[in-house]
Amino acid sequence: MTVKPPVRFGLLRLADSAPAVVALQRGFFRELGLTVELSVEPSWANIADKLAYGLLDAASMLPPLALAAALGLRGAPAGLLVPMGLSGGGNTVTVRREAADAIASPNGPDDALARGRRLGQWLRAQRSPPRFAVVHAFSTHNLLLRYWLAACGVDPDRDIETVVIPPEHVEAALAQGQIAGFCAGAPWGELAEQNGSGRHLLGTSEIWANHPEKCLAVAEPWANANPLAVERLLRGLLQAQRLCEQSGSAEWVAHLLALPPLSLPAAAVRACLPGGSGREHIRFHAGLAWYPRCSQALWFLAQMLRWGWLGTEIDLPRAARRVYRPDLLAAAADAEGLAWPDATYTSEGGFCDDAIFDQPHPE
Repeated sequence: MTVKPPVRFGLLRLADSAPAVVALQRGFFRELGLTVELSVEPSWANIADKLAYGLLDAASMLPPLALAAALGLRGAPAGLLVPMGLSGGGNTVTVRREAADAIASPNGPDDALARGRRLGQWLRAQRSPPRFAVVHAFSTHNLLLRYWLAACGVDPDRDIETVVIPPEHVEAALAQGQIAGFCAGAPWGELAEQNGSGRHLLGTSEIWANHPEKCLAVAEPWANANPLAVERLLRGLLQAQRLCEQSGSAEWVAHLLALPPLSLPAAAVRACLPGGSGREHIRFHAGLAWYPRCSQALWFLAQMLRWGWLGTEIDLPRAARRVYRPDLLAAAADAEGLAWPDATYTSEGGFCDDAIFDQPHPE
């Protein structure tokens, strides 16, 4: 039975868009009776707006942006749900070569906190706060960057100037001297390394090991009206994630992403895929990258509260459960033979435990 009409799926020019592209090109969606039309968008704001206004049915999305849109932090509240994760890790903090040289450890490789403290010394020695780019204000990149800087004694509101640049433009902005550094997803940090315009300072998995990166966001009205399409979409993506996780498939995946509609630089993409030569690798299936743990949403919300982006009156666990819906994934995961995690909450984050996770969370 073919599900009609086609599912309109939004994504950006990023290596962790691979599950949707692979599921389409390998025929996983078609074999499940689902037609999917990919729509490559120029920015995360475009994706969020099109989901909110019903111009897209589903999309690869930044988890904090899905939460912010649902809470009305960027306009009227949008009905968005997150039924699964699409990837983990894969981002890098990349800086200009002269900054990297100044920050380099005289004693060889060291940990993320030591690098951050030296970065803080360099930042405070500049005449004005250096400009760092993130891909959206409500992004994993921005929250992880701020979390790391604060842990290292750097004030992200005073010691740097944060600007928003779509991911596909950050490498060019660095090369042209418009920014001192960026935190962005693959392959753009790797491309900066290969082109010589910048150097990796760290991968975001050094900030929070196994951190969630992209999620699947679906428009709630569409999901409610099309439960069969949702289940088949989830199954196709789960199948693609397994393939993308295999290092033996990486050359083919990199070649596929180098073709339209993404047209990504193949060598830079390959370095970021499982088994690649890059410093930071994307996880597509390993480490439960597919599972939308509610405590992950709670961590993002707690960080948004920390930086004054949320009001203290918001019930964070309730907001997390409202948007993150692992129950919608259960049937698809069962059909694909995936073992279901024991709990939807666990301790999250990297350098310290946030007090909010010490509180009980009703399932």
